[in-house]
Amino acid sequence: MPLKDIHLRSTDALTLRVKTRTTMWLEILVTLVVVVMSVRFWYMYTSGHCTSTTSMAGKTVIITGSTAGIGKETARDLLRRSARVIIACRNLEKGCKVAGELQSDGDARGEVVVRRLDTSDLSSVRNFAKEVLETEKAIHVLINNAGIYGMGKRQVTADGLELTMATNHFGHFLLTNLLLGRLKESGPSRIINVSSLGHIFAPKFDLNDLAINNDYNPNNAYTTSKLCNLLFTRELADKMAGTGVTVNSLHPGIVRTEIFDSMNLSFGTFLTHILLAVASKDAVSGAQTSIHLAVSEEVEGMTGRYFGDCKEVSTSDVALRKDLATGLWEASVKAVGLKKDEIHY
Repeated sequence: MPLKDIHLRSTDALTLRVKTRTTMWLEILVTLVVVVMSVRFWYMYTSGHCTSTTSMAGKTVIITGSTAGIGKETARDLLRRSARVIIACRNLEKGCKVAGELQSDGDARGEVVVRRLDTSDLSSVRNFAKEVLETEKAIHVLINNAGIYGMGKRQVTADGLELTMATNHFGHFLLTNLLLGRLKESGPSRIINVSSLGHIFAPKFDLNDLAINNDYNPNNAYTTSKLCNLLFTRELADKMAGTGVTVNSLHPGIVRTEIFDSMNLSFGTFLTHILLAVASKDAVSGAQTSIHLAVSEEVEGMTGRYFGDCKEVSTSDVALRKDLATGLWEASVKAVGLKKDEIHY
């Protein structure tokens, strides 16, 4: 066979292999796209939606961390229901900007008030509560929504508390206690604690290490704080039995919000962002369970429960332990320095 023919045949064979590989990779890519889109469609389709048409006229609602994400969308919905919404936020400038945006919404019928609150700072929590008690004759709904993901490096607040635990648990524990008296006077009233499915990944719960000194990592700090939200809910629900104040917690779903922006770059965070791209809700969808617990007639009188996608769901076994709930309460009282005149249970 002439050398020229051999060369041509080799070239044709190489071209065929390249085309085959290209076709194979295209098929794989198309399959991945179909799978990703199918998963995303399924996740969005099965997400719960608040169907209640309840008006919140005459009701005052406090939402912590409501300048972005699900807190902001919860505020937007409640304003459309004619509620008086108090946006509790760290940055007043941003809060006022968001308030203006929400108020200019053509469907907004309620009133927006902006007050400064940093749940990681106990003095800020006390100042906020003092202002609210001086200006608000009633509080009908308190939504403890503010939260952060764990910091890459362990950080301690001026109060000596680990930053994630202070922001996600201790600050809300103190705030709720300070407002309990007014919530009881305003009954029936509702307290809603935004937790997370992440609580099931919390390491062994140690009441003697709420400062997360041992084996600190961002995920442990976050998941432990979310478990605390559930234990706090259980104990407070028991203490509020018969008072007209109900307390429930929730998992909003996997929601792409600003909370993930603070995550340090790592293989774990890379996978997290991939997951968010594939199966995550937008903030409107993520706010639905918070809204459901705030307004729905279906949950009237229900307390001490955990919800996801606007229905009751199961928690981890650890979150159901009464001994841990009571122990956490007692430890939290000491951690925030709760005074006798601040106790309303």
